[in-house]
Amino acid sequence: MNIAETLKERRAVRNYLPLEVETAKITKLLEAATWAPNDRLREPWHFYVIRGEAKQRYEVAAREYLQERFPTKPNLIQESLIVLEKTPLVIVVTSDIIPGDEASSEDNEYATACAIHSMWLFAKELGLGLVWRTRGIGLVRDERMYQLIGSPENKKIIGTIFVGYPDTEPNPTVRSGAENKTTWL
Repeated sequence: MNIAETLKERRAVRNYLPLEVETAKITKLLEAATWAPNDRLREPWHFYVIRGEAKQRYEVAAREYLQERFPTKPNLIQESLIVLEKTPLVIVVTSDIIPGDEASSEDNEYATACAIHSMWLFAKELGLGLVWRTRGIGLVRDERMYQLIGSPENKKIIGTIFVGYPDTEPNPTVRSGAENKTTWL
């Protein structure tokens, strides 16, 4: 498959088969991420692989978060937790914060986003599906996730990545053409 096809076929996969992702494939996915472009080769990303007992702790933290955030929506809470329970692998991705250097810290976030995208593109080659979560069940902005991963203060969570073997093929999407989003000066 060429790069253009890979880009066009990349989809958010939210439903997975109940199969564990092999450590060798996880390693390849993480290796793909490390080839992302990054300012001054700072390589500002760090990956926290969550499975097994750590995933059970994540589920407890997610339940607490969702119950606090949506106390009147038990169905939403239950549906979100089922998605997490059925996801075999979670990877939390952080970016380095450089104290006193807001611009470089922001550049690091962009680079880390590129690392996540590299993982996303490579996942299909490994037969995996992936979705990048930031809100809700992703706990990106919640202190519980920082506690769960034991992240030092100089890290910012950029995304929680759900990974697994797709249960079904994602539906194709339609995008605006570049001509609709481009101004030539």
